[in-house]
Amino acid sequence: MTHAPLSLPRTAPVRPDVTRLLQQYGVYLAVAVLLLFNALFTEHFLTVANLRTQLVQVAPVVIVALGMALVIGTEGVDLSVGSTMALAGSLLPLYLGYGLVPALLVALLAGVLVGLVNGSLVSLVGLQPIVATLALFVGGRGLALVIADGRLKQIENTDLLGLGTDDVLGVPVVVLIAGVLALAVAFLVQRTTFGRQLVAVGGNRAAAALAGLPVRRVLIGVYVLCGVLAALAGVLATARLTASDPSALGNLMELSAITAVVVGGTPLTGGSIRVLGTVTGALLMQLLHATLVSHNLHDSTAQMAQAAIILVAVYVARERRSR
Repeated sequence: MTHAPLSLPRTAPVRPDVTRLLQQYGVYLAVAVLLLFNALFTEHFLTVANLRTQLVQVAPVVIVALGMALVIGTEGVDLSVGSTMALAGSLLPLYLGYGLVPALLVALLAGVLVGLVNGSLVSLVGLQPIVATLALFVGGRGLALVIADGRLKQIENTDLLGLGTDDVLGVPVVVLIAGVLALAVAFLVQRTTFGRQLVAVGGNRAAAALAGLPVRRVLIGVYVLCGVLAALAGVLATARLTASDPSALGNLMELSAITAVVVGGTPLTGGSIRVLGTVTGALLMQLLHATLVSHNLHDSTAQMAQAAIILVAVYVARERRSR
């Protein structure tokens, strides 16, 4: 009696979905690698003073990026955030004589007005977001220069300066504000009706309209939130720099914010918002820049490295969508 040789059933080889893993965790892995590299090879990196400096510098970027993430979640973009920062900063010296609170309210009101204009152009007029916000990208900074008479103005109000330099229990105020805002935006997106409407509008605007969602109101609200966050970032950056500089404040901030959002995993096609990824993306950009500068590489090299990371992030996102 002969027996046929036994053969085990073949199973397909298990291949890790590298693209999916990079999409989900790539930004966190990159931050961990940079932290480890700096801990081993960068002198004085793990000092309290240096870590404090890195967090204070990235805080305004985080605040602006949170607003940008909301806008991108609706399949939009806001190119005017840097100009809004400059506009808010230029208004502060004019109203600090009335007290800190009135000056802050005026600066934040400027962000509200910028958001209303952008949101109205997108939702009511029907312009593409990149075109609608381009007008205030140029005009907002021009208005800031007119308000400040084209000059840098020193800030002497100690209450305002405290927002940029003081600590609470050892944590810089500006970092605390950025952290609280990140939690608030995460709550807004995940736990509120407005957040769910926002994601639905970004996922499919026509379907959202057919379902009876207030698409125009949601879009205007998103751009107003983005404008207010940008104005607040302008206030905090002015307080940290102890001066209002309408020509430099917020320069290229729109690119930094978009980079943080995209690298953090929020798709440019809308319908999804990753708040923690956005914060981590901003930290990644800050760490990358600090690492390269600490090792005597020119600032332009850091910009090229950032561009490479953006390309990788966009490519990974594209690969996932195509599946």
